[in-house]
Amino acid sequence: MNEMFINSVYFGCALSLICYWIGVQTAKRFPVTICNPLLIASILVIVVLAAGSISFETYHQSAEKLTWLLTPATVSLAVPMYREVQLLRKNLAAILVSLFSGCVAGMMTVWGIGRLFGVSEELYLSLLPKSITTAIAMGVSEEIGGVPTVTVGMVVFTGLLGAIIVKTVCRLFRITHPIAVGLACGNAAHAIGTSKALEIGEVEGAMSSLAIVAAGIFTVVLAPLMGMLY
Repeated sequence: MNEMFINSVYFGCALSLICYWIGVQTAKRFPVTICNPLLIASILVIVVLAAGSISFETYHQSAEKLTWLLTPATVSLAVPMYREVQLLRKNLAAILVSLFSGCVAGMMTVWGIGRLFGVSEELYLSLLPKSITTAIAMGVSEEIGGVPTVTVGMVVFTGLLGAIIVKTVCRLFRITHPIAVGLACGNAAHAIGTSKALEIGEVEGAMSSLAIVAAGIFTVVLAPLMGMLY
């Protein structure tokens, strides 16, 4: 089975797209939070890889063309942000303080859990950039001494978890303001959270898009400092 992937340039891309299509159709058929298309696609890909004894490295080589779309997909999120530029300007100070606080809180949580369970420094460094978009997280992880592959896995997990529980958390804590909801989605769950925010509303999507950019910048600055504290 590995030979099929090695000899086919686009088989991994096809597998990923088919699994995602199945995820989208399932989400339409069963409109519940747990039926997230990306979550379903991830599970299906893992099942296929395990059943066919296909290594992740082999699959990644065959599907890496899809990763080229990460940067333009992230940049395209600036469109809803541009549409709400007046709202951004009006609340800029509060938004930046909120995002900075969120980044600090997220990394302090990783530090606390790492200390509590005695994880290795390498794993700790790999987890620090878990809440920012993959395109930035991989570079940050490699720069501070983490393992980019582990970071990518945690970025995906964090995004999926955020997209699944965001409505429940906001309802539980009575968070209803569209700016607050959007910032929470982007700051905690990056691009995957932003896709969920766009489903909720245009303002939420715009704020989440801004959160991705700001959180990425703050993490680039803060991650090396937090790395030295471990």
